[in-house]
Parts: sequence; structure tokens; C-alpha cells
Amino acid sequence: MVRKTKEDAEKTRQDIIGSARTVFHECGVSRSTLEKIAKEAGVTRGAIYWHFKDKAELFFAMREDVFAPMVERTDSLLFSEAYDNPLDAIEASLKEFFRVLDDCPVVREVFEIMISRCEYVDEFAAVQEEAGRPAYEFLEKMERFYRKAADKGALRLGLDPEATARDTWAFTSGLLHLMLGCQKGSDLDKRIPAMITMHMALRRRA
Repeated sequence: MVRKTKEDAEKTRQDIIGSARTVFHECGVSRSTLEKIAKEAGVTRGAIYWHFKDKAELFFAMREDVFAPMVERTDSLLFSEAYDNPLDAIEASLKEFFRVLDDCPVVREVFEIMISRCEYVDEFAAVQEEAGRPAYEFLEKMERFYRKAADKGALRLGLDPEATARDTWAFTSGLLHLMLGCQKGSDLDKRIPAMITMHMALRRRA
């Protein structure tokens, strides 16, 4: 009975997160209310407060519900011992990121919410730094692996690992915005792997 109760509570929590994602995506975060989310989830507002203290906490739970598995998948390639060259590991992890984004509508929805449907004002002004944390963690990983590439003699001569990491950060961010904003029927998703390969080729030592 206790296990059943815990399972029911976790199902309700996941239902709320899924409903929040739907409402945030349809209405925008600032115009979404807990009442709308509760109605979408088929629960009371009190049930939401049982699991989340406010809309900001629910927002982060929605993000982590997608980001944690995404990071696990990309990091499994980035830190894989299968790649002797750190640049190969970076290339594989970037391609996996965009492959998941293209294949999984839920992941794409969350990124669209984060980038174009959330205004970091009012109650969200104080959480903007935390909302940007994954991007800075990505930058730190890129710098770490470019330094490893330089140490192994794989990075093109004259390239600074820190500046190169920031360039890849900007490239990835720009590609993400392009992908999320592209019209239906665009072939950008098919071009992305080749674009990543070219981006990395310019960093490889001849």
C-alpha cells in the first residue's frame, strides 16, 4: 500500500510536469498560471503545491526532467574511452545533442520554452542565472576537452582552447536557435551533422 501511494504520488508529479510543459509551450511561461496547469493535469492547485512550492520550481523540474537524460547521453560520448582524440568526442557529443533534439518532440518543446517562451522578469528574474547554468556547464566541458586536445597535439596550432571553446559554444547556440526557428520542410536538420563535421575540421591539426 505504501509503495502504491508513492507510485501514485510520482505519477501525479510527472502528470503535473507534463501538463506544465504543455501550458508553458502554448501560453508562454509568464501567462501560464498554476490554475491552468492544474486544469490541464486534472488535479487541484493544492496538489501542485504539494509537489512544488511555486511556478519557478515547477519550471526547473520540467527542465531537469529533459536535461538530465540529455546530458547523460551526450556526456556518455564526450567522456567515452572509445575516442582517443578529444575532438572526436566533442564532435560525437554535438551530433548526439542535435539528433535527440530532432527525434524527440518533448525535448524540442522544452528548449523552445526555455529560449522563446520564457521572459525572465518578475518572479523569474531571480532565477535567470540558474536557468543559464547548463550553457555554462557546456562551455566548461568544451574548454576542458579542447585543452586535452591541445595537450595531445590534436588541436590546430595557434588556437587557444578557451577561445575555441567559446567559439563552439556560440556555434552550438546559434545552430540551436536556427533549428528551433526553422520552418517546416526545411532541410536544416539533415545538414546539421555535416555542419558540425566542418566546424570540428577547422579545429583539427593537419
